[in-house]
Amino acid sequence: MRPVPQKVIWLLQYVAVRVVEMVLRCFPIKANLATARYAGDVLYVLDRRHRKVALGNLRASFPGASEKTIRRVARQSFEHMIMVGAEFLCMPRLTHFNAFTRCVEFGPRLEDALGLFASKRPCIIAGAHFGNWEVAAYMLASMGTPPTSVGRPLDNPYLDRHVRTLREKTGQKILSKFGMTGEAIDRLREGAILAFPADQDAGRRGFFVEFFGRKASAYKSIAYLALEEGVPIVVGGAYRTERLSVFRAMVTDIIDPTEYEEGVDAAIAITQRYTKALERLICYAPEQYLWVHRRWKTRPPEERKAKAKAR
Repeated sequence: MRPVPQKVIWLLQYVAVRVVEMVLRCFPIKANLATARYAGDVLYVLDRRHRKVALGNLRASFPGASEKTIRRVARQSFEHMIMVGAEFLCMPRLTHFNAFTRCVEFGPRLEDALGLFASKRPCIIAGAHFGNWEVAAYMLASMGTPPTSVGRPLDNPYLDRHVRTLREKTGQKILSKFGMTGEAIDRLREGAILAFPADQDAGRRGFFVEFFGRKASAYKSIAYLALEEGVPIVVGGAYRTERLSVFRAMVTDIIDPTEYEEGVDAAIAITQRYTKALERLICYAPEQYLWVHRRWKTRPPEERKAKAKAR
């Protein structure tokens, strides 16, 4: 039997997502979230591989927590992951210029960041796959300060085009992380807000910094861009409150690169600082972090050498 062409698989995936999107838009947001939560529970039970990753990450990150707590947070993380997807597909209805103030609460230091954004001074936002990162970007765009968000394109070109369209409806610009340095510098020099997902594994070429008590590889570009262009780094996000479709937006640090000397040591220090700020952010609602992500996949050179010697 001949294998199904990749293009056909991509088209089927795209059609499936559009059908789900159409169905979701026929029901109230709260009903969709209840269904998404149930789907997350089912996924937690069936997806053994990602459940194992999430449980392992949580046990290592919170060594003092009970096994019951670890499993509860892991299950809620799966629920949250599906809920974010449902909210994203309904985002134009959930939050727009006339409605975003009804679904976003102001948290610590947010006013400081908004003052910075309103000044039209270029800056970098370092965020994480925490809470609803799509709501945070929509909120900024709805307030007249649309960010340029850096991200990895989806492998499925049909879905990638559709997701990009949804994200850019309010003026947000999407920039591929591949070969983006030149365009990122141009955008900053034009006074743009540049938003990065700062919690992804950067491989062997990244800076190894502490994240929940373990070394994790972080991208160098955020710190080097801030140092080179002299722009501040705002660390923050928006997480779901008990009212489900209401989010609390907050900032855990604002880093001024002019406080640091230039060079590798300064870049490492800034990377460690925003990584710890992300850790503090996640601790506000750890069940809303993407624990299935293999954040600690790449190990630092000293660990790899020790492992090689032990063989």
